[in-house]
Amino acid sequence: MNNFLRSCSALFLSALLCASSVFSTTAFADDDTVKVGVLHSLSGTMAISETSLRDILLFAFDEINKKGGVLGKKIDPDVVDGASDWPTFAEKAKQLLEQDKCAVVFGCWTSVSRKTVLPVFEKDNGLLFYPVQYEGEELSKNIMYTAEAVNQQAIPAVDYLLAQGKKKFYLIGTDYVYPQTTNLILLEYLESKGVPVTDIGGGLRTDDSGKVISAGKYVPFGYTDFQQIVSDIKQFAAGGDACVINTINGDSNVPFFKEMVASGLDASDCPVVSFSLAEDELRSLPTKDLVGELGCWTYFMSLKTPENQKFLKNWYAWLKTEDHDGVVKEKRVVDSPMVLSYDGVYLWKKAVEKAGTFDVDKVRAVLESGDISFDGPGGLITMQPNHHATKNVYIGETKENGQFKIIKTFKQVYGQPFLKGTFLKNGATAGASPAPAASPAATGT
Repeated sequence: MNNFLRSCSALFLSALLCASSVFSTTAFADDDTVKVGVLHSLSGTMAISETSLRDILLFAFDEINKKGGVLGKKIDPDVVDGASDWPTFAEKAKQLLEQDKCAVVFGCWTSVSRKTVLPVFEKDNGLLFYPVQYEGEELSKNIMYTAEAVNQQAIPAVDYLLAQGKKKFYLIGTDYVYPQTTNLILLEYLESKGVPVTDIGGGLRTDDSGKVISAGKYVPFGYTDFQQIVSDIKQFAAGGDACVINTINGDSNVPFFKEMVASGLDASDCPVVSFSLAEDELRSLPTKDLVGELGCWTYFMSLKTPENQKFLKNWYAWLKTEDHDGVVKEKRVVDSPMVLSYDGVYLWKKAVEKAGTFDVDKVRAVLESGDISFDGPGGLITMQPNHHATKNVYIGETKENGQFKIIKTFKQVYGQPFLKGTFLKNGATAGASPAPAASPAATGT
């Protein structure tokens, strides 16, 4: 009798475990579809940049669905508007995970939006793919950062400018965590390269102990009056060998560059390298006056590779036939944040198919293996154990037509999120590929 009861208990437990496993997968998917979240600002000051990320995600989903979907299930996009408002991002993230049961979410642009939703993803064990250049100093088990880390954008750009003989660096950005943290890292890096603090413009703020807590000039989101700031830049650049490091985000780039043009400053006098301005935003600017200004990204639309040419052909064909609400069809371009969003979808797809399930823990384990790569439009991209990605880095000069001429390439740069406080101690250099870090168990700062 005891043997019979033990056998029944074992069978019951086995059935319960199987049911639990099935539930964890089917919570994300019904018989025919899997729900996937898109969380971007479709209104407000960040819509100039983020709307295009929604569009490229819809393109990727349609492309995958046309070929049979993921594990035989069609992707069902669940698109919500963060509205350039950080509490709204958190509310929408909660909706996507708790109410809509999305298997994965692709979204956020600004670091403040990412940091606002991060606790939601960690609480609900969701999975977010984040595609936009950021400051690092963070590592969450619930985020995959296909984005450029500082050593994949800001550091290579500064190295290039130093090699071109630039000796003075004016730091300007939007007043939030990404520009503030990136510029503190750059301050350390520039000092390690022998640039004196007096040749780093924009201003420094210190705490009571004298420690520098802010480097550069900062403006609010949506700021438009750059007359005095540009006047300061012009004075700073008067002695020659100067450049500007621009981390302004959103539509404030438009009045900033218009004021730069009005002041008479151009790339031959004082080049500007921008980290949140690419082909998509250049559509709103007088590019004929910006020839020679610089960008540093892991993709440029002008790349002459078979993968990029095929991608662009398919993108423009899709624009002619797609029927999603709100997608603008005319005068479209592609840029690095768009491509890193697109890459993220295919990296997730590959991980799901290798795991054989949509279960977040199992998909994450595959992504952390270092074995998931995708030959994307910008070149090979590989997820690392530390949730960042190894990829190519390119520096380009703005052309009159709003495209970039690629002038420098860094091959397969390993994404390193933690740089603050390392350069002055170690004399590290850009483009270095540090040893892979362990996978994250919890969030960083």
